[in-house]
Amino acid sequence: MIKLLKYLKPFLLSLILVVSLLFVQAQCELALPDYMSKIVNNGIQNSGIDESQIKVLRDSEYQKLSLFLEHDNITIFEEMYTLTSKHTASSKQLETYPLLEEENLWILTNTNHNQKHLLQEDLSFVMSMVTALESGLIDTNQLPTPENIHIFDFLASMPKEDIATMKTRFKVGIEEMGPIILSGTTASFVRNEYESIGMNMQKIQSDYIIQAGINMLLITLLASLCAVIIGFLAAKIAAGFAKNVREDIFKKVQGFSSNEFNKFSTASLITRTTNDVQQIQGVIVMFLRIVVFAPIMGVGAVIKVLNSNVSLTWIITLIVVIVLGIILTAFTVAMPKFKQSQTLTDKLNLVVRESLSGILVIRAFNNEQPEEEKFDEVNIDITKVNIFINRIMVVLMPLMNFVLNCGILLLIWFSSTQIDLGNMQVGDLMAYIQYTMQIVMSFLMIAMVSIMLPRASISATRISEVLQTKTEITDPIHPLSFTNSKKGIVEFKNVSFRYPGAEADVLHNISFQTKPGEITSFIGSTGSGKSTIINLIPRFFDVTEGSVLVNGIDVREVAQHELRQRIGFVPQKSTLFNGTIASNLRLGDEEASIETLQIAAEIAQASEFINSSVDGYDTFISQGGTNVSGGQKQRLSIARAIVKNPDIYIFDDSFSALDFKTDNLLRTALTKSIKESNSTVFLVGQRVSSIMNSDQIIVLDKGEIVGIGKHHELMKTCNIYQEIAYSQLSKEELDHE
Repeated sequence: MIKLLKYLKPFLLSLILVVSLLFVQAQCELALPDYMSKIVNNGIQNSGIDESQIKVLRDSEYQKLSLFLEHDNITIFEEMYTLTSKHTASSKQLETYPLLEEENLWILTNTNHNQKHLLQEDLSFVMSMVTALESGLIDTNQLPTPENIHIFDFLASMPKEDIATMKTRFKVGIEEMGPIILSGTTASFVRNEYESIGMNMQKIQSDYIIQAGINMLLITLLASLCAVIIGFLAAKIAAGFAKNVREDIFKKVQGFSSNEFNKFSTASLITRTTNDVQQIQGVIVMFLRIVVFAPIMGVGAVIKVLNSNVSLTWIITLIVVIVLGIILTAFTVAMPKFKQSQTLTDKLNLVVRESLSGILVIRAFNNEQPEEEKFDEVNIDITKVNIFINRIMVVLMPLMNFVLNCGILLLIWFSSTQIDLGNMQVGDLMAYIQYTMQIVMSFLMIAMVSIMLPRASISATRISEVLQTKTEITDPIHPLSFTNSKKGIVEFKNVSFRYPGAEADVLHNISFQTKPGEITSFIGSTGSGKSTIINLIPRFFDVTEGSVLVNGIDVREVAQHELRQRIGFVPQKSTLFNGTIASNLRLGDEEASIETLQIAAEIAQASEFINSSVDGYDTFISQGGTNVSGGQKQRLSIARAIVKNPDIYIFDDSFSALDFKTDNLLRTALTKSIKESNSTVFLVGQRVSSIMNSDQIIVLDKGEIVGIGKHHELMKTCNIYQEIAYSQLSKEELDHE
């Protein structure tokens, strides 16, 4: 998988944007439990009061608080709050705070003070302390308070050291009762203060809940917008990645020699180009949308949990360990099956491809039943593997959900004790459960993708095998160029060839030379090396020993494109492509005019059946040319080579499907055209009558040249040629020729 990461470089900016948006989305979703906790704790339980900062305070209450506030915090308070009377208050303040008509109020006017956090911590504690004194939670009987003197008047006359000692003792008591007690008494102080001032508490509560709800809605909309953009970019990146990988695979395969094709097989290459690339494409989308997002969410939720005032992290740790164990077990069991699945997909493609391409042979031999059994065998195997994989998935998700729900039950059970001790509020518990679910859901999301990752990893390995295959036939670093001084001259110098892994040479010590305007034919028994020789000219294979020269230059020192541009090749098996007759003929020359196509078709004896068609040269040709006969395919293949007007023609037994009359007419017209263009022709033939007029006939036997010359010369000097000739023609026909 890592080897394919280079294909993501063109999308680097998009990837950075996706990761950035994932952080934004994660932050939005992590903020929602906090708002929910505040709605429950502050909005519902505390009547919409946020005890972290009081907005308005009676001057009489401030005098009580100032008894216990630190000197520096009193200064900060008086910088943040303004003492307002009915004479200095605005009309809005008089309407909002009715008590201004009777008493001066301290109103918060500076919310940007850089030391307000120091004040808030001390102020919250002092407000809680004042509430406790007024409600009798603090025992004041031990204080020598004179009769008819209020406790706060007496405290005002006490030395600062005694008040500091009293404050310290109260702080120890609050810490023993828990932080929730401090928060509750502070909120109670603020609520009582607002009620005394005459503020509308119902409106304060509803405003707080509505504002928190609006904030949650805006955050949710932002998270949704990020998710939509991330989905779009992830799909675009994955599609672009797949496009580039498929393109490189196709280009790589185009440069494969026959040896590389034999290594992979056509069915496997098709699977690697389509199914395997699609597997990785799907994983990239899931990776960008889930795998990257899940750790961000998980880590963020863990940080939120660790920053809370509860000690229930061991439950989350337990859940995470169990979930990881389940995922690793699933990985271990599923990985071999994913590899087996892709191998079986190759095999299935192979069986289907063979059945479709050989359908006529199968029907002719009445062999449908064995073929169906062969298909069923592979189909059942791949079905069993996929069912096994899906069963893992089916068991995995409910099991993970069971672990999650058990964890939530544990959280509720142990949190109830924390709530009872005053260490936790109900809203905090709800937020804690949400964070726990976010942590576990992060692992659940990874578990979902974990089913795809092994298959994608195997697919990536299979693709890398193709892309990293070292092509045997490559262009030289500094290629030479052909000149027209030796146009059409081909020479074999002591050429030997052996297929990779073979024990013996297929060709041995082959040497000959051809001249422009001449026809060189090859004949010999099956397996004598005729097709192998001509495949060495366009570098479909490279020689093991010796050299093949075209126009005086070794073909290995010339770029393949330039070499093959000068060759018109007609293979043993005629191949046509999906399109029209004209598009197939123009494969040799895209700019060829209709007149050029007509001349080539006339020479190839194809004009008669082309003109008899209603659409003429626009007649549709199906894939592989299945809608035309074998003879028509051969003639169109020959015409395609003639359209190219090359320096060298290669015909690999390309006249076998033609009747004798058409064969004779085609050869006569082709010979005339070749003489006019002064091209070199290589012809592999099985019939002596087809090659006996060649300028040079090369007789092969077991990969060696056993005779070379014209027909009449070989009839006198080569026994093998004589045997072939007499096996096909009578003595009178040979003497006549």
